[in-house]
Amino acid sequence: MKVIGAGFGRTGTLSLKIALEVLGFGKCYHMKSVIKRPKHIRAWLDAGRGKLIDWDFIFKHFNATVDFPASLFYDELKNKYPDAKVILTIRDPDTWYKSTERTIYKVPSIVPQWFKQIMPPMGQFIKMNELLIWHGLFKNKFSDRKFAIRIFNEHIQNVRRHIPKEDLLIFNVKEGWRPLCDFLGVPIPKKISFPHLNTGDNMIKALNVVKLIPYLTIIFVTITFIILFISSK
Repeated sequence: MKVIGAGFGRTGTLSLKIALEVLGFGKCYHMKSVIKRPKHIRAWLDAGRGKLIDWDFIFKHFNATVDFPASLFYDELKNKYPDAKVILTIRDPDTWYKSTERTIYKVPSIVPQWFKQIMPPMGQFIKMNELLIWHGLFKNKFSDRKFAIRIFNEHIQNVRRHIPKEDLLIFNVKEGWRPLCDFLGVPIPKKISFPHLNTGDNMIKALNVVKLIPYLTIIFVTITFIILFISSK
């Protein structure tokens, strides 16, 4: 493990993930990595219930990590991988709250309960997010804007206290390549713009597609059943 991201989701974590990979730090773990791995979902669920997590299992094929859920365990990860650098992504607290509230916070309510039951990995993934983030980190009070922003700001102060200055970069992705490359001791990529991905508007479009998935599944199953019924006659 070379780099540990300590920033909350919606602070430019996907942009940082791609940037680290461009800079040659190998595969970078992100919430998107969790979705693809049911065993990881179960491991993070266990972590949310207070069980020890096998970090070597989680990061077996990764050299860096950013975003939820790993960023919630930045201090444990720093103890496990003491030579790793820590990057805390930040943004304006009000802007962060608005972005989070209209995107990832809505995911649990978008997917119907019946779909979670017939698609266990999806149900487990949502449960993991609720356990670790919305219930664990935000004490089931994320809808209280002042409380959520206080948790956001306290996290920044906690990272500052726990991570040695020489190992910590507090980074706004709007700053681009230079502070990141200076901190990591690598040259700035030539003719490659710093990635700016997963904007709020793009994520809202993606969530609108997610809303349709359960109903598209019903339509697909129904059509398949009709075709099979007709062909059997």
